[in-house]
Amino acid sequence: MADLGEIIREEVLIPVGEREHTSGILTLPKGDLKQAGVIVAHGAGNDMKTPLLVTFSEGLAAAGYPTLRFNFLYTERGRKAPDTYGTLAKTWASAATFFRELLGSRIDSWVAAGKSMGGRVASQMVADGLLSAGRLIFLGYPLHPAGNKEKLRDAHLYRITVPMLFFAGTRDPLCDLSKLQPVLSRITAPSDLSVMEGGDHSFHVPKSAGTAESEVHRRIVQETLRWMEGRRALKSASK
Repeated sequence: MADLGEIIREEVLIPVGEREHTSGILTLPKGDLKQAGVIVAHGAGNDMKTPLLVTFSEGLAAAGYPTLRFNFLYTERGRKAPDTYGTLAKTWASAATFFRELLGSRIDSWVAAGKSMGGRVASQMVADGLLSAGRLIFLGYPLHPAGNKEKLRDAHLYRITVPMLFFAGTRDPLCDLSKLQPVLSRITAPSDLSVMEGGDHSFHVPKSAGTAESEVHRRIVQETLRWMEGRRALKSASK
């Protein structure tokens, strides 16, 4: 277990079913835990060690929120093609069970967060009653395929009843803001939107913007903490 100043990070092995395992990284504050735990899933083209998820998880842990990020099985095995939805959902549920059993009564609420595909799968599971979460955080929601803005992946979002926080870049080819904002206006659950100016689907910004990628990541952490703690500093889509 490595001591990182304000946080403690530990690599863990998460059982998935009876015969399989995947890797995870547990990040805890050195001091008291806040009463919400955050589980973080990666996107289709990255893994749990992608810089955004590292900064996100460690930033929340430094503020008192324990986090667990994990790899999906296809990533763990070194494959590029994502698993089927059933296998993705099974891995998500296994990570959530592992985290809850580990922290037990020390935590009374759970937040499901994910980059792109990881967040979409979590939201589908919550909508279908397959995952229990008190809140959802989307680090770039894949609202539509690139080049096809009319094929929206929004139907299940209207069945979700827990608060949701969406981060979106103004250059995201998978989430056109002119399509996302009407969707958020129709969602009945509380929903908030934080826009990253110049950001693409992974929140990369052009060099001409003069903003370091690390600064964008820190802003996402700060906005998340404001939202988690009820400080309404976001560009709100709430009803």
